[in-house]
Amino acid sequence: MRLVIKSPSPVFENTLLALLSGVLLTAAFPPGHLSFLSWVAVIPLLFSIKNRSWKPAFRLGFLAGVIHYLTLIYWIVVVLGRYGNLNIFFSMLGLLLLSLYLSLYLGVFSALAASARHSRFELIFLPAFWVALEYLRTYLFSGFPWCLLGYTQYKVLPIIQVADLFGVYGISFFIILINTFLFTRLCRDKGRSRRPKWEMILIISVTGSILTYGYHALSQHTADEGTRPGLKTAIVQANIDQSLKWDPAYQTETLSIYEKLTRQTSPIHPKLIVWPETAVPFFFQDHLQFAGDILALSRETGAMLLFGAPAHERQNGVTRYYNRAYLIDPGLGPGSGNVSHYDKVHLVPFGEYVPLKKFMPFLNSLVQAAGDFAPGSSPTPLIADDIAIGVLICFEAIFPELARDRVRQGATVLVNLTNDAWFGMSSAPYQHLSMAVFRSVETRRVMVRAANTGFSAFISPCGDICLKSELFSEAVLHRAVTTEKHLTPYARFGDLFALALTVISIIHMARLLLGRWRKRK
Repeated sequence: MRLVIKSPSPVFENTLLALLSGVLLTAAFPPGHLSFLSWVAVIPLLFSIKNRSWKPAFRLGFLAGVIHYLTLIYWIVVVLGRYGNLNIFFSMLGLLLLSLYLSLYLGVFSALAASARHSRFELIFLPAFWVALEYLRTYLFSGFPWCLLGYTQYKVLPIIQVADLFGVYGISFFIILINTFLFTRLCRDKGRSRRPKWEMILIISVTGSILTYGYHALSQHTADEGTRPGLKTAIVQANIDQSLKWDPAYQTETLSIYEKLTRQTSPIHPKLIVWPETAVPFFFQDHLQFAGDILALSRETGAMLLFGAPAHERQNGVTRYYNRAYLIDPGLGPGSGNVSHYDKVHLVPFGEYVPLKKFMPFLNSLVQAAGDFAPGSSPTPLIADDIAIGVLICFEAIFPELARDRVRQGATVLVNLTNDAWFGMSSAPYQHLSMAVFRSVETRRVMVRAANTGFSAFISPCGDICLKSELFSEAVLHRAVTTEKHLTPYARFGDLFALALTVISIIHMARLLLGRWRKRK
């Protein structure tokens, strides 16, 4: 009797390769230290769709996306369950639905990659497809550009400096370019063993240009550092427990913690003190006693005080609620004229508002937990004492166009107020911080990041995280930050690079559809 061992079927092998890509992609993101995996993470997927038509390629890409996003944004369950008051079924359903939606992009990429498999310009097409889909994800259905591929390199400063030209999309393009090049070198198709010379020349030129530009930008920043006076700035991280944050009985203690930590900054005489998003868990405009205490604290320290608080306005008989940042400038003297504010313009779907909530009443508990906010109307910076502060509240920092808007409006420094307590002790705070780094590089602005439970940080214009707090701890950080007025090419012209690659992708798709139409005729 002979024992016959069957080799795995091609379908099984391809499925494993697709799943491997999904796992490698997740491993390349924070909080781990495996960002180097991004340079090879897509190769198994490309092998799995090799010589496949677009339909099976889409399925394999979609499968890779499902495993990638389920393991990348698992913290959605924590947010919806622990703080959104949804039961485990609806929390898991929320994670699954969002993961399935995001997986569509990887499925479309795989289908397009399969269609370009025998093209002379495969090396260019695949990175173009990837960037075009990332760009689409940034805007479609209000946008969710969480953890675009380029963010894996947030600690590799020489590479990410080109973000002031191309944004994070430039780094994503470079990563997929390398993945595609390595795949074509490892692949041994009949009749294609000799690759065009221009591919090697392109890889060497692009890599050399990116590194040369990066090291030059870093050396220039080092030379400029210390030559200009800085604005003494302090960040207060109070570490207020999210389960107690909105308890009226805890308001006095919350304010006392902030006052205590703020007074600890007095030895450095800061000009600006920053508290996190909704640091003040009451309507600042209504609570005369607590508002008076905060105004007095600003006068006592002699510093501008920037903090988050909920707000409301009555418009046309309807009360609208806002996620607001207030700036108190004691230099303007007493009275109502010393307070300015910014209302968050890009709200979190299902967190700060529920789209189509009339048709999804089971999500009303989310509204009760997080609030039912209206978007603000203007990204105008808050101006005081000759500085212009571009405020980004919470996940506004993951949208490149919002930071660009602030800078084009005249912001000389960026401030990100956030409350990452929602995420718990998960990978999300690490991921959130990594994306904030790129807003500094893209605009060449210092970012002051104040988080309720961490990570609070000072980020330099070259993306270096100069100071960072620990998670779930009280902290006071201080540093002199420089202001800047010039506009980078990316801030001035925006996503021309991503748009050009999107046009290339659309033209390729149009040619495919036209070819299929002609065959059917």
